[in-house]
Amino acid sequence: MSRPALWREELHIASLVVHATPCRIESVATAVTALPGALVHASSAHGKLVVTLEAPTAEEITARVSNIQRIDGVLSAALVYQCADSLAAMNEEIPHA
Repeated sequence: MSRPALWREELHIASLVVHATPCRIESVATAVTALPGALVHASSAHGKLVVTLEAPTAEEITARVSNIQRIDGVLSAALVYQCADSLAAMNEEIPHA
């Protein structure tokens, strides 16, 4: 017996530190947030941004990291963490949490 689609679908979550030229930090943040599933959680005047990405596959996470690396003003984008699980597991309630 096959599992329901929700158990086959995955969610990938990744966090990055993006280093941009300080004078372009605002335009870089705007370009990053325009990507599907991307959020900028913090930025500094020195050009660093904390970013999370959500996508249904590892390949899409990789493509979005590549897109960020090619944004004008980005010096580097370093993957800090990536996890993946089924949508069903991600939506499970944790008792006593």
